[in-house]
Amino acid sequence: MNDISMLIQGRATAALGGGSFERNSPIDDAVVSRAPAGRSADAVAAVEAAAAAFAEWSELGPNPRRALLLKAADIMQSRAPDFARLMTAETGSTTGWGMFNAILAAGVLREAASMTTQITGEIVPSDKKGTLALAMRVPAGVCVGIAPWNAPVILGVRAVAMALACGNTVILKASEACPATHRLIGDVLHEAGLPAGVVNVVTNAPADAAEVVSALISHPKVRRVNFTGSTRVGKIIGQLCGQNLKPALLELGGKAPLIVLDDADLDAAVDGAAFSAFMNQGQICMSAERVIVHEAVADAFIERFRAKAAKITAGHPAEGKHIMGSVVSRAAMQHVEQLLADAASKGGKVICGGTANGAFMDATIVDHVGPHMSIYTEESFGPSVSVVRVKDDEEAIRVANDTEYGLSAAVFSMNINRAIAVAKRIESGICHINGPTVQDEPQMPFGGVKGSGYGRFGGKAAIAEFTDLRWITIESHQHYPF
Repeated sequence: MNDISMLIQGRATAALGGGSFERNSPIDDAVVSRAPAGRSADAVAAVEAAAAAFAEWSELGPNPRRALLLKAADIMQSRAPDFARLMTAETGSTTGWGMFNAILAAGVLREAASMTTQITGEIVPSDKKGTLALAMRVPAGVCVGIAPWNAPVILGVRAVAMALACGNTVILKASEACPATHRLIGDVLHEAGLPAGVVNVVTNAPADAAEVVSALISHPKVRRVNFTGSTRVGKIIGQLCGQNLKPALLELGGKAPLIVLDDADLDAAVDGAAFSAFMNQGQICMSAERVIVHEAVADAFIERFRAKAAKITAGHPAEGKHIMGSVVSRAAMQHVEQLLADAASKGGKVICGGTANGAFMDATIVDHVGPHMSIYTEESFGPSVSVVRVKDDEEAIRVANDTEYGLSAAVFSMNINRAIAVAKRIESGICHINGPTVQDEPQMPFGGVKGSGYGRFGGKAAIAEFTDLRWITIESHQHYPF
């Protein structure tokens, strides 16, 4: 049992109403964490704490901010085993995925630290004589980050790191599925020495999520909101931000296509497809949900893909012998099962896996998938991947774009010019040639288009998301008409 508190104004805090909620393991349904059931009053308290800390933090020089973020990165990396333990307990993920989360999150902090001296501006030529006109990027104010459970350390840190580097104060709204994991991020930043109120962590019971999110977004002192999660919830948050005139950075769902052209290195394509589809049980926004294969090589590709997938099993992470752990809940597994049943009833062929054992399912491939099946359009977010056969490049591009989503994509071909031509026509924020759809580096401009959201996390691109651009003039001569 992990009994945790919220972090507000640098202090461990219970919910003002005294309530709490429990998170049950998806593996065996045991209670693994208990957290405060925060409500709107707690959200307001966190915003007020962040607002009170903003003036001092925003005036702190770039190098002191850099030093604090670098210290936090070192602490985070040293606590990777703690993060992995919590992630396994709360989300059913493997130890390897938990360790990777903490290590990459440390990289996110280091990249943010490097950006503290890159928040620059420019001199803009003015028509007014004797005027020096400046375009300056300044901290926006209080920023709210709403993070998901599937890569909780990476995405929880990403929700706050660049905002902090830019001189903002933050509130991390923890996921109800992994409150202890997200709370530990607050501990790391607090231990690194960030002043009280600069980082706050709020938890809430699932039933109170809408109330807490609304209170955070509508608070007049909140100036920026970022959210990573489903497109359905992202639309709600986007609407709330619009109603309150708050800029939002949204990274939402995905239905990533991985295209295998007829001149692809099939072994490389199989390895890329397997990693893209089954890493973290397919519970990654970039997961390849559709492998689009040229019919000339489809049979050969499928034979190799099935052989590879047959070795990718799911089981209790503590056993240490399975590539995949559990999905996040039994309800999530039921959704995958429903999609598979619908596909099978309409001509799809489950050629590998497909049988659930509680929240576990081995790697699953569905061949001969078409647009009349739910699995063709709906995000499965589980350990299943669809194979769609196409006759040429034009059909591959059409199928790849036949989705509301547009986050990640991949193209496999030995002809780079051909691959680039295809990649340029895919409607996605990210596309990899001869590489997996699942890739992340802290310095890259990460984000999607269409139903996968808008805005960019990572590197210099994120500076614009967490700052305001101001026009400042210094004038020495004035000539007025009256």
